[in-house]
Amino acid sequence: MTHTIVFLVYPGFSLLNLTGPASVFESANYVLRLNGKEPLYATEVISPTGGPVTTSGGITVHTQAPARMPATQVHTGLIVGAHMEHLLALRLEPPVRRWAIRCAKAATRFGSVCTGAFVLAELGLLDGKRAATHWFSCAMLAEKYPSVTVDAEALYVVDGKTWTSAGASAGIDMALAMVGRDVGASMASEVAKGLVLYARRPGYQSQFSPLLLAQAKADGPFADLTGWLQANLHCPLDVPNLAARVGLSERTFYRKFVAATGESPARFIEAVRLDAARMLLSQGQTLKTIAAHVGLTPTVRLTRAFERRFGISPSLFRETHANTI
Repeated sequence: MTHTIVFLVYPGFSLLNLTGPASVFESANYVLRLNGKEPLYATEVISPTGGPVTTSGGITVHTQAPARMPATQVHTGLIVGAHMEHLLALRLEPPVRRWAIRCAKAATRFGSVCTGAFVLAELGLLDGKRAATHWFSCAMLAEKYPSVTVDAEALYVVDGKTWTSAGASAGIDMALAMVGRDVGASMASEVAKGLVLYARRPGYQSQFSPLLLAQAKADGPFADLTGWLQANLHCPLDVPNLAARVGLSERTFYRKFVAATGESPARFIEAVRLDAARMLLSQGQTLKTIAAHVGLTPTVRLTRAFERRFGISPSLFRETHANTI
């Protein structure tokens, strides 16, 4: 049976909120055909009035009116996000409100991408639920809608049939998780590979990786260094080696690194290694393989550091998260 995926957009919406997840479903159909299977997804775009709708970037998208897409025919309904000024200007007329509420009840999945969570909350569809939205808007969502439990860390949140994602790229992660639910984790991984994504990120992963936070704070040689680290976690990453790589004395390196990232090199390296280990565990890899890959050998060293940081053993984490994203 075809899964009809419907995106609700409006004037000023952010284009990547639509095209990112939509591309995942399109790619899933392609991968299914390559594997000798029938395409599963049909994507539709609706807006409050139908017709052409212009994004915040000036690109116009053709849409249908809600009346042309009965709520009972929707498998997955997603409200896309926008910058706050466009959300504040949005006026959902009663027909659109009724359609969205009926769709939320009838659809297999219903939710939002990025700040589309504000629309869900305004409609009362997040009352009593956990939800994600863009990190910049988490505090505002929590303050404006106190009945919503806002998860400021998660890339996406699944609460029953309600799916909400953080920023636009997290909508891609959420769509991949939907594909994983529908046709299996291995197929979703093929889709991610076809889209040339770095990894399939699970919903519990923070919106900010240690590397991303460091890159946002650092500049000069440290910005380049944090990027190099990701591919070289198996190497010795002590202060002498890192200082030599950026051409500084050990004392100067340590002082400038702490000033740039806010952490000591040892704490930062361990956080990056454990973040990578968590991703590899969710992919079902063995502890021995992961320990070697992230430079935390022997495995007992990985286990102790993982338990200290996350409060759970690597083995138990793998059992509960492998092949579920």
